[in-house]
Amino acid sequence: MSQTEDIALPVEHRFPCDNCGSDMRFAPGEGKLVCDHCGNEEPVSGGGAPEHAIRELDFRAALDAALPQAEIEETRTVSCPNCGARFEFDADTHAAECPFCATPVVTDTGTHRHIKPKGLLPFALDEETARRAMTDWLGRLWFAPGGLQEYARKGRKMDGIYVPYWTFDADTKSSYTGERGTVYYVTRTVTRNGKRHTQRVQKIRWSPASGRVARFFDDVLVLASSSLPKRYTDALEPWDLAALEPYNPEYLAGFRAEGYTVELDAGFHLARAHMDRVIERDVRFDIGGDRQRVHRIDTSVSDVTFKHILLPVWLAAYKYRGESYRFVVNGRTGRVQGERPWSKWKIALAVIAGLILAAIAGYFYAQTQ
Repeated sequence: MSQTEDIALPVEHRFPCDNCGSDMRFAPGEGKLVCDHCGNEEPVSGGGAPEHAIRELDFRAALDAALPQAEIEETRTVSCPNCGARFEFDADTHAAECPFCATPVVTDTGTHRHIKPKGLLPFALDEETARRAMTDWLGRLWFAPGGLQEYARKGRKMDGIYVPYWTFDADTKSSYTGERGTVYYVTRTVTRNGKRHTQRVQKIRWSPASGRVARFFDDVLVLASSSLPKRYTDALEPWDLAALEPYNPEYLAGFRAEGYTVELDAGFHLARAHMDRVIERDVRFDIGGDRQRVHRIDTSVSDVTFKHILLPVWLAAYKYRGESYRFVVNGRTGRVQGERPWSKWKIALAVIAGLILAAIAGYFYAQTQ
Protein backbone atom coordinates (compact mmCIF):
# COMPACT_ATOMS: atom_id res chain seq x y z
CA MET A 1 0.00 0.00 0.00
CA SER A 2 1.43 3.38 -0.95
CA GLN A 3 1.83 6.24 1.50
CA THR A 4 -0.85 8.20 -0.34
CA GLU A 5 -3.32 5.36 0.03
CA ASP A 6 -2.39 4.83 3.68
CA ILE A 7 -3.16 8.38 4.84
CA ALA A 8 -6.76 9.58 4.87
CA LEU A 9 -7.24 12.99 3.32
CA PRO A 10 -8.87 15.77 5.40
CA VAL A 11 -12.64 15.44 5.33
CA GLU A 12 -15.03 18.34 4.73
CA HIS A 13 -18.76 17.71 4.94
CA ARG A 14 -20.80 20.05 2.72
CA PHE A 15 -24.34 19.32 1.53
CA PRO A 16 -25.35 21.71 -1.28
CA CYS A 17 -29.02 22.11 -2.11
CA ASP A 18 -30.05 20.48 -5.41
CA ASN A 19 -32.23 23.48 -6.22
CA CYS A 20 -30.09 26.52 -5.40
CA GLY A 21 -26.65 25.25 -4.35
CA SER A 22 -26.79 26.75 -0.84
CA ASP A 23 -25.65 24.65 2.08
CA MET A 24 -28.37 22.59 3.67
CA ARG A 25 -28.67 21.94 7.42
CA PHE A 26 -30.09 19.11 9.50
CA ALA A 27 -33.44 20.05 11.04
CA PRO A 28 -33.60 18.75 14.66
CA GLY A 29 -36.59 16.55 15.36
CA GLU A 30 -37.56 16.32 11.69
CA GLY A 31 -34.97 13.85 10.43
CA LYS A 32 -34.31 15.75 7.21
CA LEU A 33 -32.04 18.31 5.56
CA VAL A 34 -33.50 21.76 4.97
CA CYS A 35 -32.30 24.63 2.79
CA ASP A 36 -32.94 27.95 4.53
CA HIS A 37 -32.44 29.79 1.23
CA CYS A 38 -35.10 28.17 -0.95
CA GLY A 39 -36.97 25.87 1.45
CA ASN A 40 -35.99 22.64 -0.29
CA GLU A 41 -36.15 19.52 1.92
CA GLU A 42 -34.39 16.18 1.57
CA PRO A 43 -34.46 13.09 3.84
CA VAL A 44 -31.33 11.96 5.61
CA SER A 45 -30.02 9.08 3.53
CA GLY A 46 -28.50 5.70 4.17
CA GLY A 47 -28.01 5.78 7.94
CA GLY A 48 -30.06 2.66 8.61
CA ALA A 49 -28.52 0.44 5.95
CA PRO A 50 -27.00 -2.83 7.28
CA GLU A 51 -23.53 -1.88 6.11
CA HIS A 52 -23.72 1.22 8.31
CA ALA A 53 -24.73 -0.65 11.48
CA ILE A 54 -22.97 0.45 14.67
CA ARG A 55 -20.15 -2.00 15.29
CA GLU A 56 -17.76 -2.10 18.23
CA LEU A 57 -14.01 -1.82 17.59
CA ASP A 58 -11.25 -3.89 19.19
CA PHE A 59 -9.59 -1.93 21.99
CA ARG A 60 -6.24 -3.70 21.84
CA ALA A 61 -6.00 -3.24 18.07
CA ALA A 62 -6.60 0.49 18.52
CA LEU A 63 -3.86 0.79 21.16
CA ASP A 64 -1.49 -1.03 18.81
CA ALA A 65 -2.43 1.34 15.96
CA ALA A 66 -3.72 -1.67 14.06
CA LEU A 67 -7.24 -0.50 13.27
CA PRO A 68 -8.26 -0.65 9.60
CA GLN A 69 -7.57 2.60 7.79
CA ALA A 70 -11.31 2.86 7.05
CA GLU A 71 -11.79 3.61 10.76
CA ILE A 72 -9.42 6.62 10.68
CA GLU A 73 -9.97 10.07 9.20
CA GLU A 74 -8.49 13.56 9.24
CA THR A 75 -10.56 16.70 9.71
CA ARG A 76 -9.64 20.37 9.57
CA THR A 77 -9.76 21.70 13.10
CA VAL A 78 -8.81 24.65 15.28
CA SER A 79 -7.73 24.49 18.92
CA CYS A 80 -8.80 27.15 21.42
CA PRO A 81 -5.76 28.69 23.17
CA ASN A 82 -7.81 29.21 26.35
CA CYS A 83 -9.81 26.04 27.08
CA GLY A 84 -8.08 23.63 24.68
CA ALA A 85 -11.24 22.65 22.82
CA ARG A 86 -10.66 21.18 19.37
CA PHE A 87 -13.47 21.71 16.89
CA GLU A 88 -14.22 22.00 13.20
CA PHE A 89 -14.77 25.23 11.28
CA ASP A 90 -16.05 25.68 7.77
CA ALA A 91 -13.32 26.21 5.20
CA ASP A 92 -14.52 29.79 4.52
CA THR A 93 -14.44 30.81 8.21
CA HIS A 94 -11.25 32.57 9.25
CA ALA A 95 -12.00 34.02 12.71
CA ALA A 96 -14.67 33.46 15.31
CA GLU A 97 -15.23 32.84 19.00
CA CYS A 98 -14.66 29.54 20.73
CA PRO A 99 -18.15 28.12 21.38
CA PHE A 100 -16.95 26.68 24.71
CA CYS A 101 -15.50 29.78 26.41
CA ALA A 102 -16.16 32.75 24.06
CA THR A 103 -12.43 33.33 23.50
CA PRO A 104 -11.60 34.86 20.08
CA VAL A 105 -9.78 32.34 17.90
CA VAL A 106 -8.25 32.50 14.45
CA THR A 107 -8.69 29.38 12.35
CA ASP A 108 -5.72 27.66 10.81
CA THR A 109 -5.17 24.82 8.38
CA GLY A 110 -4.30 22.25 11.02
CA THR A 111 -5.72 18.75 10.76
CA HIS A 112 -6.63 16.21 13.40
CA ARG A 113 -6.14 12.52 12.67
CA HIS A 114 -8.54 10.52 14.75
CA ILE A 115 -10.77 7.47 15.05
CA LYS A 116 -14.01 8.01 13.17
CA PRO A 117 -17.27 8.24 15.10
CA LYS A 118 -19.35 5.07 14.85
CA GLY A 119 -22.65 6.49 16.02
CA LEU A 120 -24.43 9.60 17.21
CA LEU A 121 -27.64 10.86 18.73
CA PRO A 122 -29.12 13.43 16.32
CA PHE A 123 -30.36 16.74 17.72
CA ALA A 124 -34.01 16.48 18.69
CA LEU A 125 -34.43 20.08 19.96
CA ASP A 126 -33.93 23.18 17.83
CA GLU A 127 -32.13 26.32 19.00
CA GLU A 128 -35.32 28.16 19.98
CA THR A 129 -36.41 25.32 22.27
CA ALA A 130 -32.91 25.06 23.79
CA ARG A 131 -32.78 28.83 24.42
CA ARG A 132 -36.19 28.71 26.10
CA ALA A 133 -34.98 25.91 28.37
CA MET A 134 -31.86 27.91 29.23
CA THR A 135 -33.73 31.15 30.01
CA ASP A 136 -36.28 29.25 32.12
CA TRP A 137 -33.37 27.73 34.06
CA LEU A 138 -31.75 31.16 34.51
CA GLY A 139 -35.08 32.56 35.67
CA ARG A 140 -35.09 30.09 38.56
CA LEU A 141 -31.67 31.35 39.74
CA TRP A 142 -32.91 34.29 41.79
CA PHE A 143 -29.41 35.30 42.88
CA ALA A 144 -28.08 35.45 39.30
CA PRO A 145 -27.32 39.00 38.06
CA GLY A 146 -30.35 40.42 36.24
CA GLY A 147 -28.04 41.89 33.61
CA LEU A 148 -26.69 38.46 32.73
CA GLN A 149 -30.19 37.00 32.54
CA GLU A 150 -31.24 39.74 30.15
CA TYR A 151 -28.01 39.48 28.15
CA ALA A 152 -28.46 35.73 27.80
CA ARG A 153 -32.04 36.15 26.59
CA LYS A 154 -30.99 38.64 23.91
CA GLY A 155 -27.50 37.29 23.29
CA ARG A 156 -25.98 35.76 20.22
CA LYS A 157 -27.03 32.45 18.77
CA MET A 158 -26.44 29.26 20.69
CA ASP A 159 -24.05 26.77 19.13
CA GLY A 160 -25.14 23.24 18.35
CA ILE A 161 -22.14 21.05 19.17
CA TYR A 162 -21.69 17.31 18.85
CA VAL A 163 -19.57 16.42 21.90
CA PRO A 164 -17.30 13.33 21.68
CA TYR A 165 -17.66 10.36 24.00
CA TRP A 166 -16.17 6.88 24.25
CA THR A 167 -18.24 3.86 25.13
CA PHE A 168 -16.61 0.66 26.36
CA ASP A 169 -17.80 -2.94 26.57
CA ALA A 170 -15.89 -5.47 28.66
CA ASP A 171 -16.28 -8.90 30.20
CA THR A 172 -14.99 -9.04 33.80
CA LYS A 173 -14.38 -11.87 36.27
CA SER A 174 -13.32 -11.04 39.81
CA SER A 175 -12.20 -13.04 42.83
CA TYR A 176 -12.26 -11.48 46.26
CA THR A 177 -11.46 -11.95 49.92
CA GLY A 178 -13.13 -10.12 52.77
CA GLU A 179 -15.26 -10.52 55.87
CA ARG A 180 -18.97 -10.85 56.51
CA GLY A 181 -20.32 -9.02 59.54
CA THR A 182 -23.37 -10.22 61.47
CA VAL A 183 -24.97 -7.76 63.85
CA TYR A 184 -26.06 -8.99 67.26
CA TYR A 185 -26.92 -7.31 70.56
CA VAL A 186 -25.89 -7.84 74.17
CA THR A 187 -27.53 -6.44 77.28
CA ARG A 188 -25.43 -4.71 79.87
CA THR A 189 -26.09 -2.75 83.05
CA VAL A 190 -24.79 0.78 83.52
CA THR A 191 -25.07 3.30 86.36
CA ARG A 192 -26.21 6.84 85.65
CA ASN A 193 -26.72 9.41 88.41
CA GLY A 194 -26.63 6.68 90.99
CA LYS A 195 -29.28 4.56 89.25
CA ARG A 196 -28.74 1.28 87.44
CA HIS A 197 -30.02 0.97 83.87
CA THR A 198 -29.96 -1.83 81.32
CA GLN A 199 -29.25 -1.14 77.68
CA ARG A 200 -28.77 -3.07 74.44
CA VAL A 201 -25.37 -2.70 72.84
CA GLN A 202 -24.76 -3.51 69.17
CA LYS A 203 -21.90 -5.87 68.36
CA ILE A 204 -20.64 -7.28 65.06
CA ARG A 205 -19.38 -10.83 64.63
CA TRP A 206 -16.95 -11.05 61.70
CA SER A 207 -16.28 -14.20 59.68
CA PRO A 208 -14.01 -14.76 56.63
CA ALA A 209 -15.60 -14.55 53.19
CA SER A 210 -14.31 -15.19 49.69
CA GLY A 211 -15.79 -15.87 46.29
CA ARG A 212 -16.13 -14.83 42.68
CA VAL A 213 -18.35 -12.40 40.80
CA ALA A 214 -18.70 -11.76 37.06
CA ARG A 215 -20.24 -8.93 35.12
CA PHE A 216 -20.44 -7.88 31.47
CA PHE A 217 -20.28 -4.12 31.05
CA ASP A 218 -22.15 -2.63 28.10
CA ASP A 219 -21.66 0.95 26.87
CA VAL A 220 -19.79 2.45 29.81
CA LEU A 221 -19.94 6.12 28.80
CA VAL A 222 -16.85 8.34 29.12
CA LEU A 223 -16.60 12.00 28.14
CA ALA A 224 -13.80 12.37 25.56
CA SER A 225 -13.56 16.15 25.88
CA SER A 226 -11.73 18.35 28.37
CA SER A 227 -13.25 21.65 27.25
CA LEU A 228 -16.37 21.39 29.43
CA PRO A 229 -16.36 20.66 33.16
CA LYS A 230 -17.33 17.03 33.72
CA ARG A 231 -19.83 18.06 36.39
CA TYR A 232 -21.82 19.88 33.69
CA THR A 233 -21.89 17.03 31.21
CA ASP A 234 -22.62 14.46 33.93
CA ALA A 235 -25.63 16.57 34.93
CA LEU A 236 -27.01 16.30 31.37
CA GLU A 237 -27.46 12.53 31.73
CA PRO A 238 -29.17 10.23 31.12
CA TRP A 239 -28.62 9.86 27.39
CA ASP A 240 -30.88 7.52 25.41
CA LEU A 241 -28.03 5.46 23.96
CA ALA A 242 -30.51 2.86 22.71
CA ALA A 243 -31.51 5.46 20.10
CA LEU A 244 -27.98 5.84 18.67
CA GLU A 245 -27.92 6.19 14.90
CA PRO A 246 -25.04 4.93 12.74
CA TYR A 247 -22.72 7.84 12.05
CA ASN A 248 -23.86 9.85 9.05
CA PRO A 249 -22.24 13.25 8.32
CA GLU A 250 -25.61 14.56 7.13
CA TYR A 251 -26.65 14.80 10.79
CA LEU A 252 -23.77 17.27 11.27
CA ALA A 253 -24.95 19.65 8.53
CA GLY A 254 -25.32 23.07 10.16
CA PHE A 255 -23.65 21.95 13.40
CA ARG A 256 -20.10 21.68 14.69
CA ALA A 257 -18.36 18.55 15.92
CA GLU A 258 -15.76 18.67 18.66
CA GLY A 259 -12.72 16.45 18.27
CA TYR A 260 -11.82 14.24 21.20
CA THR A 261 -8.98 15.41 23.44
CA VAL A 262 -9.19 12.52 25.93
CA GLU A 263 -7.32 9.75 24.16
CA LEU A 264 -8.62 6.19 24.03
CA ASP A 265 -6.32 4.72 26.70
CA ALA A 266 -7.10 7.57 29.12
CA GLY A 267 -10.79 7.06 28.43
CA PHE A 268 -10.56 3.38 29.28
CA HIS A 269 -8.77 4.24 32.53
CA LEU A 270 -11.82 6.33 33.50
CA ALA A 271 -14.14 3.52 32.41
CA ARG A 272 -12.20 1.04 34.56
CA ALA A 273 -12.66 3.28 37.59
CA HIS A 274 -16.43 3.10 37.02
CA MET A 275 -16.28 -0.68 36.50
CA ASP A 276 -14.28 -1.13 39.71
CA ARG A 277 -16.91 0.74 41.71
CA VAL A 278 -19.66 -1.46 40.29
CA ILE A 279 -17.62 -4.63 40.91
CA GLU A 280 -17.02 -3.64 44.53
CA ARG A 281 -20.77 -3.16 44.95
CA ASP A 282 -21.31 -6.65 43.48
CA VAL A 283 -18.72 -8.08 45.87
CA ARG A 284 -20.41 -6.53 48.90
CA PHE A 285 -23.73 -7.96 47.76
CA ASP A 286 -22.12 -11.37 47.28
CA ILE A 287 -20.52 -11.30 50.75
CA GLY A 288 -23.93 -10.58 52.23
CA GLY A 289 -24.55 -10.28 55.96
CA ASP A 290 -25.22 -7.00 57.75
CA ARG A 291 -21.79 -5.47 57.20
CA GLN A 292 -18.96 -6.16 54.78
CA ARG A 293 -15.22 -5.66 54.73
CA VAL A 294 -13.50 -6.01 51.36
CA HIS A 295 -9.80 -6.81 51.66
CA ARG A 296 -8.87 -7.61 48.07
CA ILE A 297 -10.43 -7.80 44.61
CA ASP A 298 -8.56 -9.29 41.64
CA THR A 299 -10.28 -8.61 38.33
CA SER A 300 -9.48 -10.00 34.91
CA VAL A 301 -10.84 -8.00 31.98
CA SER A 302 -11.32 -9.51 28.53
CA ASP A 303 -13.03 -8.86 25.20
CA VAL A 304 -12.73 -5.09 25.52
CA THR A 305 -14.36 -3.19 22.67
CA PHE A 306 -15.18 0.46 22.20
CA LYS A 307 -16.75 3.01 19.93
CA HIS A 308 -16.42 6.74 19.41
CA ILE A 309 -19.83 8.46 19.49
CA LEU A 310 -21.14 12.02 19.32
CA LEU A 311 -23.84 13.42 21.60
CA PRO A 312 -25.77 16.66 20.91
CA VAL A 313 -25.37 19.72 23.14
CA TRP A 314 -26.61 23.27 22.69
CA LEU A 315 -23.99 25.59 24.13
CA ALA A 316 -23.94 29.27 25.07
CA ALA A 317 -20.75 30.98 26.23
CA TYR A 318 -21.14 34.60 27.34
CA LYS A 319 -18.69 37.28 28.37
CA TYR A 320 -20.43 39.52 30.91
CA ARG A 321 -18.53 42.24 32.79
CA GLY A 322 -15.25 40.50 32.12
CA GLU A 323 -16.40 37.08 33.31
CA SER A 324 -17.19 34.02 31.18
CA TYR A 325 -20.39 32.06 31.79
CA ARG A 326 -21.27 28.81 30.06
CA PHE A 327 -24.59 27.06 29.76
CA VAL A 328 -25.16 23.64 28.19
CA VAL A 329 -28.45 22.09 27.13
CA ASN A 330 -28.99 18.41 26.36
CA GLY A 331 -29.96 18.45 22.67
CA ARG A 332 -32.35 15.54 23.22
CA THR A 333 -34.10 16.25 26.53
CA GLY A 334 -33.62 19.97 27.19
CA ARG A 335 -31.90 19.37 30.52
CA VAL A 336 -29.79 22.44 31.43
CA GLN A 337 -26.58 22.92 33.38
CA GLY A 338 -24.07 25.72 33.69
CA GLU A 339 -22.35 28.37 35.78
CA ARG A 340 -24.37 29.73 38.67
CA PRO A 341 -23.38 33.40 38.85
CA TRP A 342 -24.16 35.33 42.02
CA SER A 343 -25.39 38.92 42.33
CA LYS A 344 -23.85 40.58 45.39
CA TRP A 345 -26.67 43.14 45.42
CA LYS A 346 -29.38 40.48 45.45
CA ILE A 347 -27.62 38.56 48.21
CA ALA A 348 -27.21 41.75 50.26
CA LEU A 349 -30.89 42.64 49.80
CA ALA A 350 -31.91 39.13 50.84
CA VAL A 351 -29.77 39.36 53.99
CA ILE A 352 -31.20 42.79 54.86
CA ALA A 353 -34.74 41.56 54.26
CA GLY A 354 -34.06 38.55 56.48
CA LEU A 355 -32.74 40.76 59.27
CA ILE A 356 -35.77 43.06 59.02
CA LEU A 357 -38.17 40.12 59.20
CA ALA A 358 -36.27 38.67 62.17
CA ALA A 359 -36.43 42.04 63.96
CA ILE A 360 -40.17 42.32 63.32
CA ALA A 361 -40.76 38.78 64.57
CA GLY A 362 -38.65 39.51 67.66
CA TYR A 363 -40.62 42.70 68.34
CA PHE A 364 -44.01 40.97 68.21
CA TYR A 365 -42.68 38.08 70.31
CA ALA A 366 -41.51 40.55 72.97
CA GLN A 367 -44.93 42.24 72.99
CA THR A 368 -46.68 38.96 73.75
CA GLN A 369 -44.52 38.19 76.81
